[in-house]
Amino acid sequence: MASASADEGNGPASPPTRRGRVWPGLYNRSLNYLWDYLESRTHISKWPYRPQPEFSFNPSYWTGAFVAVAFMLQVLTGMLLLFYYNPSTAATSTGGPPQAWASTQYIIQTTPFGWLLLSSHLYGAYAVILLAFVHFYRGFYTGVYKRPRELSWMLGTVLLIGMLGMGFTGYLLPYTALSVGATDVGLALVGSVPVLGPILTPLLEGNGTYQGLLSRVFALHVVLIPLVLLTLLYVHVTLFESHGIGPRASSDPRAKRVLTPADDRKLGSWFPRVFLYMMKWGLVYVGALLVISSAFLVALPAAFGSQNQGGASPEPDWYFLWLYKVADFQYVTPTVAVLLVGLLAAFVLLLPWIEAVVGRAVPRLHNLRTHPRDRPFALFTATYLLSFFALMTVWGGVMPGTTIPARMYGSYLGTLALVDGLVIAFFYLRYRRKYLARLRAAAGLATSAPPRPAPLARPSTAPAARPVPLRFWDGSNAMVVMTLSGLLLPLAFILDQRVYVGAGNEEAFGIATAVMAFALAGMVHVTERALFRRRMLTLA
Repeated sequence: MASASADEGNGPASPPTRRGRVWPGLYNRSLNYLWDYLESRTHISKWPYRPQPEFSFNPSYWTGAFVAVAFMLQVLTGMLLLFYYNPSTAATSTGGPPQAWASTQYIIQTTPFGWLLLSSHLYGAYAVILLAFVHFYRGFYTGVYKRPRELSWMLGTVLLIGMLGMGFTGYLLPYTALSVGATDVGLALVGSVPVLGPILTPLLEGNGTYQGLLSRVFALHVVLIPLVLLTLLYVHVTLFESHGIGPRASSDPRAKRVLTPADDRKLGSWFPRVFLYMMKWGLVYVGALLVISSAFLVALPAAFGSQNQGGASPEPDWYFLWLYKVADFQYVTPTVAVLLVGLLAAFVLLLPWIEAVVGRAVPRLHNLRTHPRDRPFALFTATYLLSFFALMTVWGGVMPGTTIPARMYGSYLGTLALVDGLVIAFFYLRYRRKYLARLRAAAGLATSAPPRPAPLARPSTAPAARPVPLRFWDGSNAMVVMTLSGLLLPLAFILDQRVYVGAGNEEAFGIATAVMAFALAGMVHVTERALFRRRMLTLA
């Protein structure tokens, strides 16, 4: 209560300080007391997390945080699934399905909310890989791989490959006819790699039986790959905290690459400003995942070895369709396909140094700018890779296992490169023409206009500027969000209770929990804006 008594004796409201001793509006003394108590017990404001500048509070700057949140949620749902899953290929009974498939079916049909849990884990895996690709392309387009973030870029690339490895190993675990067939094709591709293939194949297959394969893949998916990913993620986050968030993409080659501590601390400490912002988007992600999982509950295909498996085509999940389709090209052997993928991974991994070496060898290509419009070659490379992955993924889903003639895929990929190159060249030349015209116009004005004498300094009679905090109930958006959140929370609670007493189903529970997550995200959003978005106004 010392802070409360001190505030009473201060007279007029003083400016908000970094530690938040003075809070606007409704939250004044209660939150002061809460934060003071929490900081006195934990010293959370001194934790080694950097504050963030105002321009970074935009979802496009937080794609890496979204990947981390989605991955942690995957770890949580995977740990819950471990209570029921049995990684065994042995039959449950004479002529019965394998235990791995049967335990997955048990999760879906018998375990309370198991269907929703399994669906959330599956779509969460899709979300992690999709968000990792979004994070990768965002960094590619904005040039964050340039100095001094080369090592951070390399770690991010290895993390992306590890996420794909998690997806590959997790696909086999339900032990369906589709997943076993796709895994066999993947192992054949791995085995075709020169030198490394004969080493990696026994490491994955074990004693050569399907039980050995399932046991090794299960260990990789549950223990080994997650431990490696968590270690790399920790180092990646540590490097991010060292360098800070990347500044805005700039057309100025002299623009700074690292923000100073003064740039970071314009709005205060990491907690609670950044913490609330991350919590808000984390709740939005959980709500969206639950909505998708409830609307599209997974259906378990036929078990491997069952009589009703039919002629199932070995088709992988969407994130590996492009690779399987490359192996379907005429004259492209599995060895060539894997070598092409290896060269692509090496190019992405070493991109910062490749660009630096090319810039030194050809000075005209030495580009220190980070804005995409000033980097046409990097823009073309990223766009072509993106369009290539999209085309091959759709192609692999529409025509799985179909051999593609060389003339056909050559014309498709060549046309794709031609269209991307023409579009980027058109917009780049148009931008350069306007940019040079502006430079000439500015140079002409500077040489023709006579310099103006500097005005005499006069003493100002205007009152000094003082901070005007954002009042809590001023914004109509805050009122709408707060009202909706207040109405949705009890509604979601009632729906959840109906599920618990047997009056609903898992879809209703998922939707109700998603509504609750969205409502909580709205309340956190209002709190964040009311507490931390202060504006400085100059009063006449």
